[in-house]
Amino acid sequence: MALRTVGGRRVGFVSRPGQSYDRVLLRKHLLKTRIAGDVATPREGNLEHYRRMVAKDPGFQFGLVLRDWTFRETLDTMVGLCGVNPDPAYTHGQDTIDADLTLDALETMGERIGQAARNRETVLLATGHPGALMGVYRAVEDALRTAGCTVLTPAAGWSYPVVTRTGPRTREIVYTSGVAAVGTDGRLKHTHDPDGMRAMLAELRGGGEWPDLVIADHGWAGAAGEAGIDTVGFADSNDPALFVGRAEGKILVTVPIDDGVLPEYYGPMTEFLLDRAGLGA
Repeated sequence: MALRTVGGRRVGFVSRPGQSYDRVLLRKHLLKTRIAGDVATPREGNLEHYRRMVAKDPGFQFGLVLRDWTFRETLDTMVGLCGVNPDPAYTHGQDTIDADLTLDALETMGERIGQAARNRETVLLATGHPGALMGVYRAVEDALRTAGCTVLTPAAGWSYPVVTRTGPRTREIVYTSGVAAVGTDGRLKHTHDPDGMRAMLAELRGGGEWPDLVIADHGWAGAAGEAGIDTVGFADSNDPALFVGRAEGKILVTVPIDDGVLPEYYGPMTEFLLDRAGLGA
């Protein structure tokens, strides 16, 4: 499995023709690479993020307007939809993602992407994890374009100020083919912000074609779900808002994964996803 190069950057993988992954084989791969199972995400960080979401910290709402949630309700939801350790007394160490929940969500996500392909729907794709997940989104984009879907690229170059640990910066919407991310000085950046998706949808409300489906993560997904668009995407065990959004019915599918492993590790997962969508090789 090789990495895809876009604009001089390694951003993903190229599938081997004819290679396929059933549930049993992919489950083994997810556990081996720690995309699921005993993941590297620390429990103490997870619990802190749950508390901050419950406190309605905007940085942990991901653009969603959620009802009031208790910490225990949030933990129970994360157990049911992500597979984290259910014991509230377990406060330090590594946490878990249930590989079968990952597989179930991938199958449901694949079914919705397949529907989009069959109906030649209009789609938006965006990621707050361009370093790890860009290859996944690019593979899905390529498959949907080939199927006749329209991939929207609104608000390219739109920018907004942020304050980072090193001082004030400007983030702008940057597209890698049809996948949106944010960048600064030509470098793609990790973000939880919903601002980019809100700007994209504001431009489309002004006269553009409205998306039937958004495939995204972090604030990109939250803002799209809050706007009432069918939204599917990925979230780590420390991203409770998208699972809570799924529980509230604002997010259609949230696939639990460790979203920070090596980009090439996601290749089999993406092949499985596209196979379930009817878009495999």
